[in-house]
Amino acid sequence: MTAKIRLYVEQPLGAAQAVALTRDQAHYLFSVMRLDIGARVAIFNGRDGEWQAAVVEAGKRGGILLCHEQSQPQNTPPNLWLLFAPIKKARTDFIVEKAAELGVRRILPVQTAHTNSDRIRQDRLQAHAIEAAEQCGTTFVPEVVGLQRLDKVLDSWGERRLAFCDEALVGTTHRFEQVPGPWAILIGPEGGFSDAERVRLRAADFTTPISLGPRILRADTAAVAAITLWQSTLGDWA
Repeated sequence: MTAKIRLYVEQPLGAAQAVALTRDQAHYLFSVMRLDIGARVAIFNGRDGEWQAAVVEAGKRGGILLCHEQSQPQNTPPNLWLLFAPIKKARTDFIVEKAAELGVRRILPVQTAHTNSDRIRQDRLQAHAIEAAEQCGTTFVPEVVGLQRLDKVLDSWGERRLAFCDEALVGTTHRFEQVPGPWAILIGPEGGFSDAERVRLRAADFTTPISLGPRILRADTAAVAAITLWQSTLGDWA
């Protein structure tokens, strides 16, 4: 019988591996979901695939699950990063959740000249990525890194291609190049990139300016659209 509840854990997983639950996890499974001894739970840690586990100890402050068999192998998405300028709280949460669902390996909030928010709660955004992975059935959880200045990120950029979503190209046919290898997508702030940022991005030899169609999109919509275009052109949807 396949478990209906999926739970992210941090411990290593394998046959006959016992997994101790945190207080919050125990509260969710035993007080909210009303599970008892013998109930099945699907667990994953982002490294060892998904495992079917059974509850062997249940308490108000903790519990133990025991792994039985692997139900999904580890599945790592294509090597795509998302860089975006944080916006309002709920819409930033949306970007992180959808990036996790759509198959992004790493999420990098960046501060630009026109970024509306100068701080984020990295732990909260990482929790949203975990919740999205739990809900959509993936075995991979993207890392959410701390907020960094865009110019500092570009200063240390490597060979990864960077798709720069330029609102100035609205209505053109600029699309992703058929270039294999690791990529990243950059979504700007609601106020758009500054002139200096646009000049620097266009001058860099690792960037590809792209258009997201005939309309200017909100930042959260743009992130979903850009990831979808990349996945259907160069990713695991192609």
